[in-house]
Amino acid sequence: MATHSLGLWPHLGYVGNRLNRASERRSEAPTLLRDERSRVCLISGESIVLRRRPEAGEGAGAYDALFGISHAISLGGRLSEACLLGLADDVPHFVLPLHPAALDQLTTRDDLLVTDLRSIAVQDLVSQEQLGELACAKSMLAWHARRTFCSNCGHTLDVVEGGWRRECPNCGAQHFPRTDPVVIMLVVDGDACLLGRSARFAPGMWSCLAGFVEPGETFEQAVQRETLEEAGIHTRAVRYLASQPWPFPMSVMIGMHAQALSREITIDPNELEAARWFHRDEAAQLLTRTHPDGLTAPPAMAIAHHLIRAFVEGRDPPLG
Repeated sequence: MATHSLGLWPHLGYVGNRLNRASERRSEAPTLLRDERSRVCLISGESIVLRRRPEAGEGAGAYDALFGISHAISLGGRLSEACLLGLADDVPHFVLPLHPAALDQLTTRDDLLVTDLRSIAVQDLVSQEQLGELACAKSMLAWHARRTFCSNCGHTLDVVEGGWRRECPNCGAQHFPRTDPVVIMLVVDGDACLLGRSARFAPGMWSCLAGFVEPGETFEQAVQRETLEEAGIHTRAVRYLASQPWPFPMSVMIGMHAQALSREITIDPNELEAARWFHRDEAAQLLTRTHPDGLTAPPAMAIAHHLIRAFVEGRDPPLG
């Protein structure tokens, strides 16, 4: 079996959050917000504000996602909707939402960059620790944006526990942030792996199949069901490799390898525009962007890249 070594794995995106979540101190959030040491990230919808770090030049980590609390407020951060992300060496870290009008003014400043989380990850604009922190922050604000009213009685909800719970003053219902589990799988058969294309992918990009886990379903069952539904391929042995927070808006990707029991592909056109088998050598060309047809795999910040890479480098023991 031919194997390929592509060097050390680049860091998987969004997994570097090193904050102590300090759930026991979330009720102290109003007091912690008055701590002048507090560090804050600023987000409005899909837009994230970064500040330039002149000492870092123009390479990786050239920006900082954290602001001092007073600076963040002066830029338009709203204290009334702050979420406590955790503590770093006893220093509180928060995310503050920005009003869109305030955001418009920041886009014209030379010392700031307004961009989106995916671009930050792909371009390696901040440290891995801050990227993971931003993933948590974006997911939390996305949840709050969809949880203004009680789903039980329709009353306006109160924000408590540092933004980690909303309570209904009318019926007493409590609402907590949720994370949606998604299985993402590389189906293999000997020296071949199955990849698909969605219509929303960049031209020429192929990736692993994926799908949401349904109620009452194990991760393994979800892999088998989604592979059969999307590509008509039956699978058996399923092995977990890694997971990745995926804040678009608030999911976690559970990365798996699965053994194919069949090879004939029948795609669901509502899910995929194409699916095909790639030999291990050809999959290596996707990762290194040297494929003769210009085909590519997802970038290194995505878990799909690492699932394919484990297969290419022979780090996938036979699935029995």
